[in-house]
Amino acid sequence: MSANITKVKMTTSLGDIIIAVDNENAPISAANFLTYVKEGFYNGTIFHRVIPGFMAQAGGFDTDFNEKRSHDQIKNEADNGLKNNRATLAMARTNVPDSASSQFFINYKDNDSLNYTSPTAQGWGYAVFAEVIEGMEVVDAMSEQPTGSNGHHQDVPKTNIVIETAEIVE
Repeated sequence: MSANITKVKMTTSLGDIIIAVDNENAPISAANFLTYVKEGFYNGTIFHRVIPGFMAQAGGFDTDFNEKRSHDQIKNEADNGLKNNRATLAMARTNVPDSASSQFFINYKDNDSLNYTSPTAQGWGYAVFAEVIEGMEVVDAMSEQPTGSNGHHQDVPKTNIVIETAEIVE
């Protein structure tokens, strides 16, 4: 992580998480994420996909599992040198490399298979832009919650794990 960071406090229904957003190495993803934080977009959203030993994903759905309207998609900057290691946050996306918008995930382990390898459809990877610096035990506790299906979504926590607030802190 660079020295040019912005700290974000995410208050969840399971506890607080402090995130260091890397403005220097991931300027596009960092600015995108911080825009959503400043707008209050993440307040009242849920961690809608939790796979123990892999990752916890959030940033797209409210507590009634309605998809929230996001801003335009951003350029994938997974070639920024940051790796999908334990406790890092990366932008979630579809199979299209430049399709990330509001959704992100927190890695439970070093997920080397998600790292950038080449500028091809298979090699683009997922852009890391931040790291949990306090509260990883809260993220780990998410992986202990029972999950199931909700429509065509799998690995959905049966009890909502809510991001109550996300705010920039000093």
